[in-house]
Amino acid sequence: MDVTTTKATTQNAGEPRLAPPKSFWTRNEHALLGAFAMTAFLLFWELSVVYEWVNPLFTSAPSRIATTGYDMFADGSIWPHLRVSGYEFIVGFGMAIVIGVPLGILMGWYGRLNAILDPFVSALYATPRIALLPLIMIWFGIGLESKIAIVFLGAVFPILVNTITGMRTISADFVKVARSFGASDRQLFMTVALPSSVPLLLSGLRLGLGHALIGIVVGEMYGASAGIGHMISVAGARFQTDAVMVGIIIIAGTGVALTELLRMIERRFERWRPQVGG
Repeated sequence: MDVTTTKATTQNAGEPRLAPPKSFWTRNEHALLGAFAMTAFLLFWELSVVYEWVNPLFTSAPSRIATTGYDMFADGSIWPHLRVSGYEFIVGFGMAIVIGVPLGILMGWYGRLNAILDPFVSALYATPRIALLPLIMIWFGIGLESKIAIVFLGAVFPILVNTITGMRTISADFVKVARSFGASDRQLFMTVALPSSVPLLLSGLRLGLGHALIGIVVGEMYGASAGIGHMISVAGARFQTDAVMVGIIIIAGTGVALTELLRMIERRFERWRPQVGG
C-alpha cells in the first residue's frame, strides 16, 4: 500500500459518516399506508355492491357516488348548498375565533375575571348545543342567523377553553427568569405567556373546526331551505343514498383539509414555544 492510499484511508476514517439518503418509501411511509388502506376499503366497498353482498339502496357504491357528485357539480344543483353552508361556516367560525381567542387570553391572564366567568363557560361547554337548538330557532328564526349562531356556539367553547388552559399552564421557570431580568407585565405577556399558549390555542381551533362543521349539518337539518345539511336531510328522506354520501364526503373532506392546514400551522408555531435552556 503506498503512502497516498494510506493518507486517504486515514482521512476518510476520521471524517464523520453521512447518513444514507432515505428511500421514497421511508419518506412517505405514513401517506402510502393511508392511501393503501383507503384504496383497499373503497375496492372492498365497490365489490360488496357488485356481488350484492349488501343492499346498494342503503350503502350505494363509490362509483355511483362519484357519478352522482359529478352530475351535481356539472348541472350546478349543488352550488347553492355550498354557498349557504360556506357562508354560515365562515361567519360562525370567524366569530368564534374573534371572540373566543381574546376572551380566553383575558380569562387565562386575569385570575379574577376567570373566577367570574368560569362557571358560565363550564356550564355552557358541558351543555349539548343541540339542546339549545329550539331556543336558538325561537330567538333568531329559521334564517341564516340561527345557523350561524349554532356554528358559533359549537366552535367558541373549545377555542375558549383551550386558550384559557394554554395561558394558565405557563412554566413557572419562564416567569421567574423573565422577572429576574426585570420584565414588565406587558413584556412577560408578549414574550412568555402568549408564545407558550399558541400550541394549545391552535389545538382549540382544530377542535372548534370539527364542532363548527357538525353545527352546520345539525342546524340545516331543521328549518332550512338550502345547505349541505338540508341536502343530506332531503336526500335521506327520498332514499337517495348517493346524494347523502356526496354531502357527507364534502363535509368530511372539508374537515380533513382544514384540519391538516391547522396542523401545519401548529407545527410551524411549535418552534415559537419557549424552550428550557434555549
